[in-house]
Amino acid sequence: MIFGMTIPSGDPRTYQIIGAAMEVHRTLHRGYLESVYGDALAVEFELRGIPFRRDKTCQLFYKGRPLTGHHRLDFVCFDDVVVEIKAQSSIGPAEEAQVLNYLALTHKRIGLLLNFGERSLVQKRFILDP
Repeated sequence: MIFGMTIPSGDPRTYQIIGAAMEVHRTLHRGYLESVYGDALAVEFELRGIPFRRDKTCQLFYKGRPLTGHHRLDFVCFDDVVVEIKAQSSIGPAEEAQVLNYLALTHKRIGLLLNFGERSLVQKRFILDP
């Protein structure tokens, strides 16, 4: 798998999602739990008419057999963009790997990692190519 940190310019879906997240961060600032940002982001998505599913559960398989554990995606927007949110002082390779794993698991191509825990909203875009 090859991945990059950029998405072709002009992708209106990711711009809309990031714009909603920026509004949430501008209004609430940092310091809350991730669940608070998730609730606020769901409200902002509704206000902006961004279609989303929240807390989507995905089954993981190993050699064709289901594992007992499940992965919970924070949001899937436009039925195509995986959105993972964090409220940490910083994000790193582990959080990036989480988004890439979610993309592989769901067979989605585009992912966003949004961190509300820093002074300014931190966003990273991912594209997964087979």
